[in-house]
Amino acid sequence: MPTQNTISSEIATQLRSEILRGHFREGERLPSERDLAARFSASRGAVREALSQIEQLGLIAIKPGGARVQPLRDARIAVLGPLMALHEIPDPKLLDNFLQTFGALATLTAEEAISRGSSEQLNRLREHVVSIQNAADDFAAQQQQWREFFSYLSEVADNLVVQLIGNDLKAQFVEQAMKLGITPVFRKRVMAQILGALKQGFARRDRDKVGTALRLYFQELTLCMQQALADFNPQLQRAAG
Repeated sequence: MPTQNTISSEIATQLRSEILRGHFREGERLPSERDLAARFSASRGAVREALSQIEQLGLIAIKPGGARVQPLRDARIAVLGPLMALHEIPDPKLLDNFLQTFGALATLTAEEAISRGSSEQLNRLREHVVSIQNAADDFAAQQQQWREFFSYLSEVADNLVVQLIGNDLKAQFVEQAMKLGITPVFRKRVMAQILGALKQGFARRDRDKVGTALRLYFQELTLCMQQALADFNPQLQRAAG
């Protein structure tokens, strides 16, 4: 028999999805606890816990008189994962926004890692880059190497925020794309340029070279992902045209 926590999570997931899909408009009041309990065949305590979970995401505000939907721009970053997984095909605009933002954070993290890192740590970063090179013909394997690279980069820079964002969101995008059979094709010349610059940058403690290389990587990743999405879904290509 499902526990109350499980039931609460299921209710929260369903209501969260409905809010993100626009079934409830900004400023609209959600159904009462009694009505939601009847709808989900659950106790009011389970409904109350579910609403509390949604409030923690910043999607609703619980006040006397009921729970009202808040503007999405006021939500917590934790809602980004569910928002990205909302549709079967990743939303191109949201993908672009994420990659631009994460790319900027990753670049700053790399520059900090070069300032903080020991020679041994920078050598390990170079080894990670070599592993990425060695997986050039296998998209899934290469993305796993990139995740490990960014994870260690965040560790060297002592930046937990970037590591947590990367663990949750970048992996989710890639895994969602792979399940659908969406495989970006990177230009070999550009990737060789990026990886070569990263190795040189870490060897020479050259912040500018590493930063430039990572910015180019995220530009290339964004371009290739957008093209892969357009090839997968012709409607996106027509909309872009």
